[in-house]
Amino acid sequence: MPVGEDLLWGAADHTMRRVPRLRRMAVVACCLGFFALVLWAESDVRWAASAAVAYVLAESAYWLWDRRRLVEARLVPDGAGVGAVLRLRRAGGRTTEHDPGEVVRVLVVHDNVDGSAKLRLHLRKRRLCFGRPGRPPVLTAWRRVCPGADVGDRHARWGMPGIPD
Repeated sequence: MPVGEDLLWGAADHTMRRVPRLRRMAVVACCLGFFALVLWAESDVRWAASAAVAYVLAESAYWLWDRRRLVEARLVPDGAGVGAVLRLRRAGGRTTEHDPGEVVRVLVVHDNVDGSAKLRLHLRKRRLCFGRPGRPPVLTAWRRVCPGADVGDRHARWGMPGIPD
């Protein structure tokens, strides 16, 4: 039976978001420079330099983590055209192909606020893949593609903002 390309997961945003990240870093640098020059002109300003370094390190760590997040999961035919492989595309542009039997667990976490969902995909050898927010997928497609995997969903563990529980 020939296999067509089936989209199992698609994120709402596939870009690396470089411009907002650079804009955010420039605003933080300007604010720290303003505080250092205006408010404490005669005092020690090492705190501003250390805060800027800590912020750049935190932003860089988040950027590295965000590059590895999934933006797309597709079921595509393998090279021979007989079976199918699971093609995972990451935000940084890297694409990997896995056997659907490598999938151990598929968890879809539904957001309580905007109706989006996040994907958590567990592969063999303790590899965990996080997906960017997107539309909730159809779980029957994941159950059909990965019959040996634990496929499920849950709601986020926080309540809606502004509404008392």
